[in-house]
Amino acid sequence: MIAKDRLIFPLDVPDVGEAVSLVALLRDHVGVFKIGLELFVAAGPPVVERIAGLTSAAIFLDLKLHDIPETVRRAVRALPRPDRVTFLTVHCDPGLLAAVMEEVSPPTKILAVTVLTSLDSTQLLALGIGPELAAEPVKLVLRRAALAAEAGCHGVVCSGREVGAVKRQFGDKLLTVVPGIRPAWSGSGQDDQRRVTTPYEAVREGADYIVVGRPIRDAAEPRKAAAGIVGEIERALEEKQRA
Repeated sequence: MIAKDRLIFPLDVPDVGEAVSLVALLRDHVGVFKIGLELFVAAGPPVVERIAGLTSAAIFLDLKLHDIPETVRRAVRALPRPDRVTFLTVHCDPGLLAAVMEEVSPPTKILAVTVLTSLDSTQLLALGIGPELAAEPVKLVLRRAALAAEAGCHGVVCSGREVGAVKRQFGDKLLTVVPGIRPAWSGSGQDDQRRVTTPYEAVREGADYIVVGRPIRDAAEPRKAAAGIVGEIERALEEKQRA
C-alpha cells in the first residue's frame, strides 16, 4: 500500500448531501471512506451504493455490530454491496465473532473492536472491568485481540497506545486500524477521545490504517490537512524501513 491508502476518512455527517460533498473533495487524498452509524441510520443501506458510485476508494462500514450471534449473522448476510465493503466492524464477543466469520465472504474483512478510544481507566472501572485490566487497558485490548485472532478475524480496532503491543503479539496475523488520531498541529482541542496519538506515532508503532476525521473535516483546507497526515504516514513508514 502507498501511504494514502492507509488513511481512513469517516463520513460522520447527518445526510447524504454532505457525505457526497466530502467524497468529491477528498477522494484523491484518502484511501478509505468510513460510513458510521450516524450516516447509515440517517440515509439507510442505499448510502453504501451511493458512495461506491462516487469513488474507487475502499469502503469501511463501521457499524460495530453487537447482538446475539444469529442476529448479527443475519445482519452480515444482508450487507449492502458486499462486493464493495472492504471492512466491517463487530464487537469482541466469542460467539458473535464465530458466527460472523462463518457468514462473511471476500472482499469484506472483519475488524473486531477491542476497547473504544473514548474509554479511559475510570470509565472501564465504572463498566465493571476489573481493576487490573482497567488500570492497563492494553491488557484488555490484548485479551480481546486474542479472541479475534482465535475466531479468524482479519483485524482489530485499537488505540495507538496499544497497537504496538498488538503487533508484537500477533504480527501480520491481525490488521490494525487505529482511530483516536489527533495530529499535533490540528488544534482539535478536548473532545470525546481519550487514548489518542498522532498519525506518525500510530504508524510508527504498527498501525496498518489510521482513522482521521475532525482534524481533516474541520480544517480550513481539508485537502491540505489530509496531505499533511499522509506525509506523517510516509515519514513513519520510511523510518520503520530503516530501523
